[in-house]
Amino acid sequence: MRDVTFPTIPASWRSVCAVLAVTVGLGLSTSAARAAPDEGDTSANGATGTEDTHYDPFPVAVLRTLDKITGRAHTIQVPVDQETKFGTLRLTVKACYKRPPEDTPETAAFLIIYDEKPDEPPEKVFSGWMFASSPALSALEHPVYDLWVLDCEKKITKQAPDQDDDQD
Repeated sequence: MRDVTFPTIPASWRSVCAVLAVTVGLGLSTSAARAAPDEGDTSANGATGTEDTHYDPFPVAVLRTLDKITGRAHTIQVPVDQETKFGTLRLTVKACYKRPPEDTPETAAFLIIYDEKPDEPPEKVFSGWMFASSPALSALEHPVYDLWVLDCEKKITKQAPDQDDDQD
């Protein structure tokens, strides 16, 4: 089993994330979010010299989808805690975090994805964090669809169709 490091959670969101962690089975607690800094830590905010720890929560995740059969790519906006359908996939974003603009760019979202094939019970095909800077680190493995995180936003915006959507 590999060790997983989660972003440090702002104090105002610790209780919300503790409930979320129990809900999605992460096993996090508020004490884990307040873990003591390493002995060699010399920074004022409790982070090591190479690690950014501040993430801001956002209510909307921006995802890029690809249908491998047709070759069509779409950008979709998914509100946190709302189910969305894409092909045979049913996905729910449980959290979306993004670093502030003055920090190193990074966006992370926790997704739960089920594949609902006709005449079969839904099968969980992905549950975990996806990172915009490293899409292959934690990727959806599906024969027909690819999906990855692009960004987090404050609200759903009306968007023009992607240029890739009209190409064959």
